[in-house]
Amino acid sequence: MERRVDSPVDNIVDLGLVNYVQHPSNPEYIVYRFVDPERAASFEKELEDQSIWFEKDIENKREKEYILFGVHSRDFKRTDKINFKVEGKHKKPLIPFKGFRYFILILGLGLLILAIIGYCKQQEKLSLYNNDSASLKESKK
Repeated sequence: MERRVDSPVDNIVDLGLVNYVQHPSNPEYIVYRFVDPERAASFEKELEDQSIWFEKDIENKREKEYILFGVHSRDFKRTDKINFKVEGKHKKPLIPFKGFRYFILILGLGLLILAIIGYCKQQEKLSLYNNDSASLKESKK
């Protein structure tokens, strides 16, 4: 790649919502950037497996090493799927401790069951209240 990529998101506070931007000098290309070498290697392998042409470069910026991949925009849908696949393969669980994950799951299911039971009990009380009020109206007549 001839020119370094300066992402519009690439500022002091990098939000990191997406890891790709349009190439700054050639709008026909998309540039993917990775900080993690393992993700970059997986992305590169998938590109090679699917015979997608790309250019690779390494950029050091703000004490981080970015591994950049430039692909043609006609391949964006395919590379976007590859990107999601790579992210899914390397993502860490939201709750890293297995026991705590199951505790949260059981707690959530328990609260849901209690809410359903409470709703059913309230419906029974409402039907009894409606029956009592109907019998009071009939007795007044």
